[in-house]
Amino acid sequence: MSEPLVLGIESSCDETGVGIVRGTELLAHALSSSMEEHVRFGGIVPEVASRAHLEAMVPTLEQAYAESGVRIQDVDAIAVTSGPGLTGALLVGVAAAKALALAHDKPLYGVNHLAAHVAVDQLEHGRFDGRMAAMLVSGGHTEILLVDDIATDITLLGQTIDDAAGEAFDKVARLLGLPYPGGPHIDRVAREGDGTAFDFPRALTGRDAEKYKYDFSFSGLKSAVARLVQHEQRMGRTFNVADVAAAFQDSVCDVLTKKTIAACKDHDVDTLIIGGGVAANARLRHFAEERAAKAGITVRVPRLGLCTDNGAMVAALGAEVVRRGLPPSSLDLPVDSSMPVTQVLAA
Repeated sequence: MSEPLVLGIESSCDETGVGIVRGTELLAHALSSSMEEHVRFGGIVPEVASRAHLEAMVPTLEQAYAESGVRIQDVDAIAVTSGPGLTGALLVGVAAAKALALAHDKPLYGVNHLAAHVAVDQLEHGRFDGRMAAMLVSGGHTEILLVDDIATDITLLGQTIDDAAGEAFDKVARLLGLPYPGGPHIDRVAREGDGTAFDFPRALTGRDAEKYKYDFSFSGLKSAVARLVQHEQRMGRTFNVADVAAAFQDSVCDVLTKKTIAACKDHDVDTLIIGGGVAANARLRHFAEERAAKAGITVRVPRLGLCTDNGAMVAALGAEVVRRGLPPSSLDLPVDSSMPVTQVLAA
């Protein structure tokens, strides 16, 4: 069959995204973010995000149509994030997708947000060829995945047992007096610091290493930074924010890449996809590329605009699902805020 033309809708958190793809060719990538509305709260407020999606959905759809020159009548299918994510935010995107599917008699596919973060790399570097691993790192998720088929066969190898990596960046940034979201600001400040200035913990790499072989924990690291900051403040001393940021960042990136490369070796994988907002972190890319090169592993990282939440990634996964001839989801498709990554397609 010819490459499917798919419209994708993303609304799992604070970005309203609409993408249109033909197979692995990106035709439109429209995005509206409500991030600025959350900054004053120091984190995502679900009700604010949901209302922002309601306001942005139609203009973002229209932007995607204009950018691609494609009409809704032209598409072969509609894909939408049905989970995981914020329930209220997901409902807005799913309701919009249902309305479009019903009004224009198009098949509807509810897809997994996390699998979509992997699928989007095909828009940048071409179609996947064989088994690969994926490291997803964002504000809400930190996982290592084994991907035998992006549309039908994903295995969860490991995940965080407490804070996600991006969440830890946000919390530590707050401790250091840096703005929200914390990841970009820690990355920027850390470039002027010394990553060896403080010996922060690498959780689940000591006596628990075998039990939690591919799992992560960042709450202890966050607490270690908090104790350091509080101690220095009690003593009336100033501390070098750049050094603390660099040492914290190195601890996170060291553990993330060490365990991920180990998973690649253990499962005889020679290709690693890195996705999610934290994939933009320069130090994470440095650790990953350096260690992967030594292990003979190819690292694929989409450009920044495709790493963060967007509609193009949903359309990309939808295109793979359609290409395999998998049955569409029903029009009473529910949302699932805790949808497991092993479930690529919602019924």
